[in-house]
Amino acid sequence: MSYGPESAPESLWRATAGPSPELPHTPLPEHADVVVIGGGYTGLWTALHLLREQPDLDVVVLERTSVGFGASGRNGGWASAIFPTSPERVAAFSSRESAIAMHQAMYRVVDELAEWTAEEDIDCEYAKGGTITVARNAAQVISMAAEIEHERSWGATEADVRTLDRDATLARVGMAGALAGKYTPHCAAIHPMKLIQGLARAVSRRGGAILEGTAALSYSSGVVSTNRGVITCDAVVRATEGFTARLDGHAREIMPIYSLMIATEPLSDARWDEIGLRERETFTEQRHVTIYGQRTADGRLAFGGRGAPYHWGSDVDSRYDTHRGVHRRLHETLLELFPVLGDTRITHRWGGALGIPRDYMPFVRYADGVGAAGGYVGDGVASAALAGRTMADLILGRSTERTGLPWVNHRGRDWEPEPVRWMEANGMLAGLSIADAMEARSGKPSPIADLLYRFL
Repeated sequence: MSYGPESAPESLWRATAGPSPELPHTPLPEHADVVVIGGGYTGLWTALHLLREQPDLDVVVLERTSVGFGASGRNGGWASAIFPTSPERVAAFSSRESAIAMHQAMYRVVDELAEWTAEEDIDCEYAKGGTITVARNAAQVISMAAEIEHERSWGATEADVRTLDRDATLARVGMAGALAGKYTPHCAAIHPMKLIQGLARAVSRRGGAILEGTAALSYSSGVVSTNRGVITCDAVVRATEGFTARLDGHAREIMPIYSLMIATEPLSDARWDEIGLRERETFTEQRHVTIYGQRTADGRLAFGGRGAPYHWGSDVDSRYDTHRGVHRRLHETLLELFPVLGDTRITHRWGGALGIPRDYMPFVRYADGVGAAGGYVGDGVASAALAGRTMADLILGRSTERTGLPWVNHRGRDWEPEPVRWMEANGMLAGLSIADAMEARSGKPSPIADLLYRFL
C-alpha cells in the first residue's frame, strides 16, 4: 500500500484551509493516561473533551500521517443529524424510547458543535442552513412522502422535517427537474479541514500531544505498539474509521468504502442567483446511490457521491482517491442537476475512504481501559463530535444522558470474509444503481432497492 500525504490528491479543503497547525515535535513517551489512535474528528474530539473536563490528564494522539488526512479532511462538509441505522433496528436491541433519544441527541449535537467550536475559537465556516432533498421523478416523490411519514412516526415534528412543493423547493435550490422537496434544519455546512486544524490547535493548546507520522500497529489493554516503539497507558481509544482494517485483528470490523468529490471554481453572483442555496443549505437528491453538495463560504459548489468500487481485502490506497470514471459521472450529474454550470471549470477532484460496520450501526464502546468509536457510514462530522464527548464521559467514569444512548457499547457482527465481502459491497452498489435507473424510467419505486435494504 502507498498512502502518504505526498501521494494523495489535494482536496479543495486542504487547498483552502491555510497553514497546517504547528504542532510540537514530541518524542513517543513511555506512558500516558490516555492514548488515542487516529487524528481525525473522533480522536481529536475525544482528546479535546477529556482535556476540557480534566486538564491535568496526559493525553497523546497518534496519527499515521497528518491530522485530518482521512475522511475528516476529505468529506462533503455536512455537520448533519443523519443517523445511518433505522429507528426500528435500534429499537430492536434497545427500546423505542432509546431509538428516539438517539435521534434527538443527533439533532442537538449539530448545535453543540457550533457551541464547542466557538468556545475553542475555531472558525470552520459553520452555516446552519439545513438540508434540502429534491425529488426529480414520480418514484422519488412517493418514496420521499413515505420517508417523511416514517420520520414523523418516530418523533420528528414539522419543525424537524417538512415537505416542500415544487415552488418552495425551487425557491431554495434551482435544481433542474425538481418536483418536490424535503427540508430539515438539522444540518450545517462547514469547512472540514478548518475544523480539523482548529481541533488540533485546541488539543495542543490544552496540553495534549499530537504525534503525526506515528502509526499504531496493534493495541490491547494498557499498551499500544507503534512504528516508533511501545507506549503504555491507562486507557486507549481506537478512532481509525476507514483505516481500521490496517490494525492487527480488525480486518473485518469496518469496511472502507470510497466516496469521491469535485469542486468548481468560485461562481459569480449571477450564477448563484440561479442556483440558490442562499442560506448555504446542503443538498441531495432522493436517489439510492448517495450524492451530496454544498455552497462553500468562498462561493464554490462542492459536490460528491458514492459509486467507487470496494477494493478486495478492505484495501485502502492513495490510488483509489481518484477514479476517472466516477469523477466524470459526478461532473455529468452536477451538470444534469444544474445546467447553468455548463462552462464552469472544475478545480479539484479528490476522494477518501469512509467506514461502514456490518449492521450500519455507529458505536461508542469503552470497557476495561479499551475504547473504540466510529462506523458513521459517511455521516461522521456531527456524529464524531457526539462520540468524542461520549467517550470522554465513559473514560472519566461519568454517567450522563449521553452514556445511556443505545450506540454505547453496541457491538455488531463482523463483515464476511472474502470473496463474500467483495460481492456484497459491489453487488449492493450495482443493485442500487440499477434501481435508480429503473425508477427514473418507470416512475415507480423499485423492488430491487427494497430487497437490498432488507439485506443490510
